[in-house]
Amino acid sequence: MEFLYALEKIRNPILDFIMSAITHLGEEILFIVIAVILLWCVDKYKGYYMLCVGFVGTQLNQLLKVTFKIDRPWVKDPEFKPIQSAIKEATGYSFPSGHTQSAVGIFGSIARFARTNWLRITSIVIAALVAFSRMYLGVHTPLDVGVSILIATALVFAFYPIIEKSRTNRNVMRIFLVFMIVWSVAQVFITHPIYLSDVDNANFLSAAKNAYKMLGAVLGFAVVYELDIRFINFDTKAVFWAQILKTAIGLGLTLAIQEVGYIFFDLFMGEFGYRCATYFCMVVFAGAVWPLTFKWFAKLGKK
Repeated sequence: MEFLYALEKIRNPILDFIMSAITHLGEEILFIVIAVILLWCVDKYKGYYMLCVGFVGTQLNQLLKVTFKIDRPWVKDPEFKPIQSAIKEATGYSFPSGHTQSAVGIFGSIARFARTNWLRITSIVIAALVAFSRMYLGVHTPLDVGVSILIATALVFAFYPIIEKSRTNRNVMRIFLVFMIVWSVAQVFITHPIYLSDVDNANFLSAAKNAYKMLGAVLGFAVVYELDIRFINFDTKAVFWAQILKTAIGLGLTLAIQEVGYIFFDLFMGEFGYRCATYFCMVVFAGAVWPLTFKWFAKLGKK
């Protein structure tokens, strides 16, 4: 808290604006955008790598939140005032930092497989700035941020050889996906407020929503992997402008599924089930349905 009070003293409108912008680089939408660009345009196994780091990282982050139940800085110390605009996205318990873990997972993954020093350095700097922004905005302490950096970094280095191995040994990925599914199912039970007593339901509600989203995403990932290795086997190659067109249309449709799914499935599946179903459909579309168009996009620009 002493460090957060020190940062509070240097706040000014310009820094507030800059840090508020930087912190968005740790949000879910950027993870989706970068993951699908890797999956569709660069190398699908690099896309799989980032998805694994992101999915497992999110699950572990939420598990630690509901295990330690550490309140946000302004709850622990009512005298402390965070940047008001940052509170809306600061859901659930404080420890560890979800934005930081996401940013280190995204940009740490890029740094891990990048072949140029400038891309590695840029990725590391961005991740560090997101971590700092969470403390500047007053929504996380150095402990929240520091532990998230350690966890995400460990996942970045641990999963890279696993995913690379799966290029030649499909059972490696299958075993890993089974592990992720079992963990995701367990996480649903662990975080669901109905199975717990004497807890802050608002914070557990946030963790439960994430657990159902991750369960749907992981199940979708398992379906996508099997469909691709058995039937689709899509290629990411295309001319530059066709890659842009492919990504723009596909990403727009993926995000549209998210919005429509939230409305449609909510009518039939209740508070948590619709999140699971929506993310399942998003991942299956991005990993198995949209890639069916890639042969057509690959022909664009060729004589």
